[in-house]
Amino acid sequence: MKNNYQGYFIDLDGTMYKGTKRIPAAARFIKRLQEAGKQILFVTNNSTRSPEFVANNLTINHDIHVNSDNVYTTALATADYLDQIAGEKRRVYVVGESGLRNALTNRHFTITDTSPDYVVVGLDSEVTYDKLATAVLLIRAGATFVGTNSDSNLPNQRGMVPGAGSLVKLVEYATQKQPIMIGKPEKIIMAMALKKSGLNKEQVVMVGDNYNTDIKAAINFGIDSLLVYSGLSTKSEVSKEAIQPTHQVDSLDDWQVER
Repeated sequence: MKNNYQGYFIDLDGTMYKGTKRIPAAARFIKRLQEAGKQILFVTNNSTRSPEFVANNLTINHDIHVNSDNVYTTALATADYLDQIAGEKRRVYVVGESGLRNALTNRHFTITDTSPDYVVVGLDSEVTYDKLATAVLLIRAGATFVGTNSDSNLPNQRGMVPGAGSLVKLVEYATQKQPIMIGKPEKIIMAMALKKSGLNKEQVVMVGDNYNTDIKAAINFGIDSLLVYSGLSTKSEVSKEAIQPTHQVDSLDDWQVER
């Protein structure tokens, strides 16, 4: 079993924790990676939280001691991707929260509802009909449509509430335009994460609990994957998939880290 990867791209919910509940094996896994000098990047589809918030949550609530440099969100990936292709076209209308807006402004984009070059739709817990209507009208007028991620639902204390993908789908239906999608299982977030890491594809592995997002992202991008059965996907479901994960473990305690 090849496990001398230099870089680990790691999912959060279901892999590092389950909601507010700790996964003790996750903290032990990260400690082993840190002791072996591996590069760690948490790759998450959540566009609402800042990297600082995510790192603080991991450190304080889950005994996983990392900093904001270890966190890569769809908000950052969206801003990095647009920064790469935008040139002088830097006007953006945003349906989303502070994590997404801050990532874009930090990359010198202007957030506006007047003649934007791009409309970016992410998760927005305070979304209104008017915000969505504005997004639709601007896309129909010619703005390029970008979606942060396609997650239909998001787990919280109330249950499985609508995710960013539900808002993206509404705008897609009303515009009849296909968005550029950034987050897992798409390739863009993986390409941006790899670029940030400075490593090459053979040196990294994607670790996650969800075959349909984490593992498919790795497959689509052409890197190895490690599926851990601590969250969403089950062995019976995964056994039916045509393309299997590169590695599978019941617990992250089962993964040996080579120095």
